Amino acid sequence: MPSSPFDADRWQARLDALRAAHHVPGAALAVLAGGRIHELASGVLHRGTGVEVTTDSVFQSGSIAKVYTATLVMQLVDSGELRLDTRVADVLPGFAVADDEVTKSVTIGRLLSHTSGIAGDFTHDTGRGDDCLARYVAACADVGQDCPPGTVISYCSTGYAILGRVVEVVTGRTWDDALRDRLLAPLGLEHSMTLPEEALRFRVAMGHLGELGADPDPAPAWDMLPRSAGPYGRVLITAADVVRFARMHLDGGTAPDGTRVLSGESAATMRRRVAGCPDRWSFMADGWGHGWALYDWDGVAGYGHDGAAVGQFSYLRVVPGSGVVAALLTNGGGATGLFVDLFQELLGELAGVRMPDAFAPAPEPRRPVDVAGLAGTYEREGVRLTIGERDGVPRLRLQLTGGMAAYSPPIETDLVPVSDTVLAMPGLGPVSAPWLPLVFGTLPDGTPYVYFGMRATPKVAVSTA
Repeated sequence: MPSSPFDADRWQARLDALRAAHHVPGAALAVLAGGRIHELASGVLHRGTGVEVTTDSVFQSGSIAKVYTATLVMQLVDSGELRLDTRVADVLPGFAVADDEVTKSVTIGRLLSHTSGIAGDFTHDTGRGDDCLARYVAACADVGQDCPPGTVISYCSTGYAILGRVVEVVTGRTWDDALRDRLLAPLGLEHSMTLPEEALRFRVAMGHLGELGADPDPAPAWDMLPRSAGPYGRVLITAADVVRFARMHLDGGTAPDGTRVLSGESAATMRRRVAGCPDRWSFMADGWGHGWALYDWDGVAGYGHDGAAVGQFSYLRVVPGSGVVAALLTNGGGATGLFVDLFQELLGELAGVRMPDAFAPAPEPRRPVDVAGLAGTYEREGVRLTIGERDGVPRLRLQLTGGMAAYSPPIETDLVPVSDTVLAMPGLGPVSAPWLPLVFGTLPDGTPYVYFGMRATPKVAVSTA
């Protein structure tokens, strides 16, 4: 279905109005429609300085970086240097995680599709040197499992850092250099980079933090991620550059000038469904491929990815049947509300699809849920969740641990039942959504778990003390 014409003035007005309504300091939007990329900007990069957002302003991509790393890996599949069933241990001598069997058997494909079960939030600072990923992978020897491999999707940033090291060993280049030479340069992405000192050449967005419904304040630090987080969380981008990157995938792996960047087969493999998502709200995804999040909009297929850094939130959607790509980059506030409101209108008009509403409990109170069956302590690398109740109301204590501890103090809040297996948490602290889902289930071995942030978090204790 061909897309409708893009009315830049009207969409600029909608971007301005929705950005202000959701208290987002600044936003950049790029849209591929009708074969042309349209660029819009709104608001300020930093509320303290008042510097305006322009279309060439650079934002942090957060986890959209994972699709770039996946593309590098699939280039190595194209060259025959890797296969999806290649065992990581066969590429990285000395590689180990805490589970010996996983150490021996985990494959490249499992890491790409978030089905390895490896604890996904091992945030470990190994310094600024070119050996940061080698040192990170060496430190993974004590990293455990969120769940057994191949059971459920458990979103795994750790796995993408390991993939970044795989890229380094196979290419003989740092991940940063491999990304620049093998992907950014061939696509002409001149406003995309990986290191903060490179970003200083451009207008750069500052993240903002604060309670939803009010104007947020500049974050105390521009970036809290270590360099080793690059393959899963730090490609610095403009909205138009991320659309150009996605356009290459939409066009079957070719750049606009005809340069073959990725084979058509590998481009298709990245968006071919590997597993479904028990939690269809956190990323609004129906399933996952070898890199891309997959969407089903009432029978219309799409793919994309979201990302978050300190006070910055990014969103990328591709509707292949209409040739439409849209990317929204923001620097704080109610970014999820802005994204949903804007993209429901945008993709509805340009591509004829209806994105779902943001996750939220029903306006009318639901009957009480059996909290006793859900109560207990759930823990994975970086996060401890304690579910209990007070005066018949389900209650949560959320504590970040290990390398994640610096991101937020412990949070305690009431929860709202959505169903017998889904509870809603108010979006407190440095998040962009008014509600976050907790989805309860049972692993094949009988272990109860809760999905939080698309990560499987096993129950480790029944007591809520």
